[in-house]
Amino acid sequence: MNIILLGAPGAGKGTQASKIQAHYNLLHISTGDIFRANIKGGTEIGKLAKSYIDAGKLVPDEVTCDIVKDRLNWDDAKDGYMLDGFPRNVFQATELDKFAEIDLCLNIDVDEALLMDRICGRRVCSCGESYHVSTLNGATTCAKCGKELYRRADDNPETVKTRLDTYKSQTAPLIDYYRAQGKLATVTSGEMSPDEVFGQIKKILDK
Repeated sequence: MNIILLGAPGAGKGTQASKIQAHYNLLHISTGDIFRANIKGGTEIGKLAKSYIDAGKLVPDEVTCDIVKDRLNWDDAKDGYMLDGFPRNVFQATELDKFAEIDLCLNIDVDEALLMDRICGRRVCSCGESYHVSTLNGATTCAKCGKELYRRADDNPETVKTRLDTYKSQTAPLIDYYRAQGKLATVTSGEMSPDEVFGQIKKILDK
């Protein structure tokens, strides 16, 4: 089973990816992780990607596609995988079709107002834990390690609005792309808990 995980920033893709990986033993491939691994490993394609990142530019679609194509050729991807963060636009999707067979595009749909609240209310710890102000009851330190919580620099309303607008213009067209292929399944998470969302996802994947 080869699937794409689609959803706007704050939709909960990371949480659901972890649950899917654990339950189905499905390899989770994040483009961010691939970039970091190639850059750390000093590969030629990693050096190329780093040159764009260091210059504050987006890595070109062609380079991103080459990195993903290489990653899908690894032995651990032969039994199925879940792509997270790729494709980001229709060009990348059409390129992906040339070197991979995708079975399903799983779209996590969340209302924009809820996304804004989720992201802007997020507080994180350097240990990796994440919280929301609505459940902290005024606490300012991490329940796991005791360190001070903070809000990420890009978790402010202006930046979040820009990120959502970018998603709507570049990535959301993938919904129609995969619907036309008969490969789209959408979970409307709304106010559901992560476990309830995963329950809906399981119904889809178990088919």
